[in-house]
Amino acid sequence: MFSSNRLRLARKRRRLTGIELAARAGITPVTLSRLERTRHEPIDETIQAIADALDYPLEFFSAPDIDEVEADAASFRSLKSMTARERDAALAAASMAFLVSDWIEAEYQLPATDLLDLSGERDPDIAARRLRSAWGYGEQPIGNMIDLLEAKGVRVFSLSENTKTVDAFSCWRNNVPYIFLNTYKSAEHSRLDAAHELGHLCLHKHGGARQLAVEAEANAFAASFLMPEADVRARILHITALSQVRKAKVRWGVSLSALTYRLSKLGILTEWQARGFFIEINRLGYRTGEPDPMPHETSLVWQTVFRDLWQRRITKEDVASRLYLPPSELESLVFGLASPAFDPRATPDQPRAGLILAVDNG
Repeated sequence: MFSSNRLRLARKRRRLTGIELAARAGITPVTLSRLERTRHEPIDETIQAIADALDYPLEFFSAPDIDEVEADAASFRSLKSMTARERDAALAAASMAFLVSDWIEAEYQLPATDLLDLSGERDPDIAARRLRSAWGYGEQPIGNMIDLLEAKGVRVFSLSENTKTVDAFSCWRNNVPYIFLNTYKSAEHSRLDAAHELGHLCLHKHGGARQLAVEAEANAFAASFLMPEADVRARILHITALSQVRKAKVRWGVSLSALTYRLSKLGILTEWQARGFFIEINRLGYRTGEPDPMPHETSLVWQTVFRDLWQRRITKEDVASRLYLPPSELESLVFGLASPAFDPRATPDQPRAGLILAVDNG
């Protein structure tokens, strides 16, 4: 049976309006609107025209409906600067990721969710310290945010949106947490995004708070989680030049701007010093081009999965075909690790202990 749900998601994923898609498919806008809103069964020629216009497999539109992520259920950091098309495309990508996630969990056993419900904690700094303590991190820096999140049962997917207005977002689905990271950003920015979304998952699982309030809380959580106050104060006693901040940022894997802001909030930098540093950061172009950039983090789960698939002679195209997705859509969700450019044989033989616990090779 034709799925209006899948048609709607594929159209949004391609950032097309109904009128635009109808023109591409050679059908009337009224026909397309009826197909998206009802269970009307179109003729085969119409389905093929739509599939061709969207560059999706024909079978995609006849499979069971996909869970949709509602805008108010996802935590977007930059709603004001994001267009409706960008928002809808990112949400549609998340829905496609659910298909991939369900397939992976049918094939592999992944870590169970190990997040704290910190919705009752009013102080985001205390919440971050509580989570660090529960995970045994104390005050030490976080080496790899994606590794950490995946080991704690968070399903992490990439977004290849090619726009700076879509930072990252997160949501819960069937009691499983998801984080979607835009790989267009710098590695340092992406780490802060990941910590920010972790804050949302722990602090705001039940919703109910105002947008500005929850964003401020997630920002404070992320700063405290990545740059613990005790560790920062122990390492940085006095700052007189931006070059000192530039050297220090490497320890916590954050941007020059993020550490400058953190030092200001902790009172290590005066308001006047921080203002001067931010002016210098802008003048040197470090807002758009991070100095001494760190390499992008990637997914150990997906490295391990595609290593195993390669050994079983299962290609990216095979997986995409099973899910009725374009291979490029799969590629964009898994940090590029399904690409021929990624050689699973070059990755370590043993994944992090407990990351993937079992594999169903049947």
